[in-house]
Amino acid sequence: MKYDYLIVGAGLFSAVFAHEMTKIGKKCLVLEKRSHVGGNIYTEKMSGINVHIYGAHIFHTKNKDIWDYVNKFSNFINFKNQVIANYKGEIFSLPFNMYTFNKIWGVITPEEAKKKIEEQIKELKIENPRNLEEQAISLVGLDIYKKLIKGYTEKQWGKSCTELPAFIIKRLPVRYTYDNNYFNDPYQGIPKEGYTSFVENLLKGIEVKLNTNYFEKKDFWNEISKKILFTGMIDEYYDYCYGKLEYRSLKFEIEKIEIDNYQGNAVVNYTDKDIPYTRIIEHKHFEVDNNSAETIISREYPIKFEKGEEPYYPINNERNNSLYKKYSDLTLNQKKVIFGGRLGLYKYFDMDQIIEEALKLVKLESNE
Repeated sequence: MKYDYLIVGAGLFSAVFAHEMTKIGKKCLVLEKRSHVGGNIYTEKMSGINVHIYGAHIFHTKNKDIWDYVNKFSNFINFKNQVIANYKGEIFSLPFNMYTFNKIWGVITPEEAKKKIEEQIKELKIENPRNLEEQAISLVGLDIYKKLIKGYTEKQWGKSCTELPAFIIKRLPVRYTYDNNYFNDPYQGIPKEGYTSFVENLLKGIEVKLNTNYFEKKDFWNEISKKILFTGMIDEYYDYCYGKLEYRSLKFEIEKIEIDNYQGNAVVNYTDKDIPYTRIIEHKHFEVDNNSAETIISREYPIKFEKGEEPYYPINNERNNSLYKKYSDLTLNQKKVIFGGRLGLYKYFDMDQIIEEALKLVKLESNE
């Protein structure tokens, strides 16, 4: 066997795993069906601006060890995500905080905001939220739900909020302070030279084959490697033997505009259901000192995942979680194949969590 590990996919999980295994003397080969490394965190330089081709990625973590780790491969500049929501021309601060509550209700103090939300929850008699709609209303009340959550979420997932599980909305922070920093984590930033450079540094000295579909020569690749790390869709690996898992996909419309500032913020969410995109990203605002005379924006459209599209988000409802469990059980008898990443584990991860998971796997493999 020519390789210790064949690694399918060149995203963040794969790059960390390949880097660490190579460090301890294992020979790795990375296959990537796209024309670039980096997976969905891939960035591309346009007009002197690092464009996040597959949507905004802001690195954030509470774990200093992970922060120190990523900074070994790139200089992460300070960036705090302060999202703006546009509802029919009205501008609101996200995440939900005192600026949001003031704009919606005119309240000034946290006590007034809490009282307003409690009144709305009491009226609707929600005690144990059964779905995303009830969970959202129990967090921020009916008014904010209608303006800032309902339309955006139903565009994002392609389902009614009453059909979506409650846990999805728990990722959105609610603050009774005048603080519109989206994340609470103490370490936040973006690699100065872009994520592509960051991933390339992780993969330095490792053999990578781009534009290569693992499934087209599956038997050949399996034969030349002792073990396989598969970071693609787990249901595809098993040829959909139990049926297809559901994913949500995205389409991006990238546009160069001959002005120096289009919207004044990196991310603006459009929460009105009648506007087909969920957000507009203006990439130069990720870089504090970018003085380009033009700007690049991308509109983000959630779409149903079909064959040929890129899967972005697993849809972790009861049906899909039950189906994933069947696929996961198959892996228990697999000694040669390991599954990793958002698609291989059918779970949403932030970037720091992906790195933590990859490093855990490295530890397990190193002890074998």
